[in-house]
Amino acid sequence: MRLIQNMSTIAEYPSTECPSSRVIKMAVIGGSGVGKTALVVRFLTKRFIGDYERNVGNLYSREVQIDGEQVAIQVQDTPGVQVNAKGRSCTDHVARAIQWADAVVMVYSVTDCRSFDLIGQLHQLVSRTHTSVPIILVANKADLLHIRRVDAQEGPLLASALGCSFYEVSASEDYSQVHGAFHRLCVDLAKQQPPLVTPINASSSGTEKKRSPLIPRPKSPNMQDLKRRFKQVLSAKVRTVTSV
Repeated sequence: MRLIQNMSTIAEYPSTECPSSRVIKMAVIGGSGVGKTALVVRFLTKRFIGDYERNVGNLYSREVQIDGEQVAIQVQDTPGVQVNAKGRSCTDHVARAIQWADAVVMVYSVTDCRSFDLIGQLHQLVSRTHTSVPIILVANKADLLHIRRVDAQEGPLLASALGCSFYEVSASEDYSQVHGAFHRLCVDLAKQQPPLVTPINASSSGTEKKRSPLIPRPKSPNMQDLKRRFKQVLSAKVRTVTSV
């Protein structure tokens, strides 16, 4: 995993610097303290880090294999959206991240009712900013049963109403859950993206490379035959020395 840049200078990662033929861009949004950064790092590195500095919105990149193809995944972590007396406080960074992304991951914490109530507003923001982007809803911190505040049935019902897939995960305890949610989204996006058009010259050279293994390799010399020839040469030298 690589940290490309800070979100304060967000710009699309230059495709010329990316060796992969496909680039998948995802934005992760949600309220403060729901575990967005932990989810991103868990997905990209398999590691869980409990404490983070205040989220300033970082762009991460990693190359993975999806259905046998090398794909570059870029994940934009975003600052937490705050809810105050005047309503939602959403920075321009979040709106730009949504507009930039190929898909959006909305996150809430099962221990925070306010983060759950915020999801409907975030979905409206996504719909206004990027009408055709795929969205998934992720409920994090499923392991904290003793302080759970959002009922387990509320997440699936909300996701169904919003028309998006739902995943309840624990970034701290189960990597497979986190990986399953993000990976499924990556697979769907990779299928939607058209294949990269390959230049004719590159295509022909690629064909030649593929055909090269079909060229018959020269047969290896028979070891018994080599031994026989070696003995013949050795015996001839012996005869020559003897005659002298």
